[in-house]
Amino acid sequence: MSSMRILIIEDDKEAAGYLTKAFREAGHLADCAADGLEGYARAAEGAYDVLIVDRMLPKMDGLSLIGGLREQAVDTPALILSALGAVDDRVKGLRAGGDDYLAKPYAFSELLARVEALSRRKSAPAQDATTLRVAGLELDRLAHKLTRNGKEIPLQPREYRLLEFLMRHAGQVVTRTMLLENVWDYHFDPQTNVIDVHVSRLRSKIDKGFDAPLLHTVRGAGYMIRDGAR
Repeated sequence: MSSMRILIIEDDKEAAGYLTKAFREAGHLADCAADGLEGYARAAEGAYDVLIVDRMLPKMDGLSLIGGLREQAVDTPALILSALGAVDDRVKGLRAGGDDYLAKPYAFSELLARVEALSRRKSAPAQDATTLRVAGLELDRLAHKLTRNGKEIPLQPREYRLLEFLMRHAGQVVTRTMLLENVWDYHFDPQTNVIDVHVSRLRSKIDKGFDAPLLHTVRGAGYMIRDGAR
């Protein structure tokens, strides 16, 4: 993925420093704002690909900041970071104009994956295309039909939803949390192997008997659909 320009709006200097360093090591440009008013002013310039906004900020809280940007037609994707992780808190964040919500504590690998997904969503409206393709794998979203190299592959409804989500984020790490929330509609980890079982079944259908695997496990992070030839 090409380099992103990220604005981190976080009043905790240690947390802001950690995030700045981590994003730069991942090949991205990262700037910081230490309070809501500074963050709002910099974000309003529209020069960033993604905003990472702490919810509890001095001078202007994160939800007011995002809401103000949306009122000014600034549509830069915003991910809210907060220690408030209850479902009601997430709903408030999303309704205020946030595009994603991640509760603290979090793994940086998941934050990076979500930020990349937000950037990709803004720059690639083709996610709404009726057909998704990765190498020889083709998913017809209208007909609910999957083929690989022209061979039709039958899927169960849950397998279809899982594969569609993975293909919509092709080339990106998709975490267990992202799958639980978007494929199973769980906002908590049920501590079961439901994801592993379905991924295993899906992998046997789309990769078995073909030259290169497309569904990959990213150790310690999640899963990824990508061209196995790369």
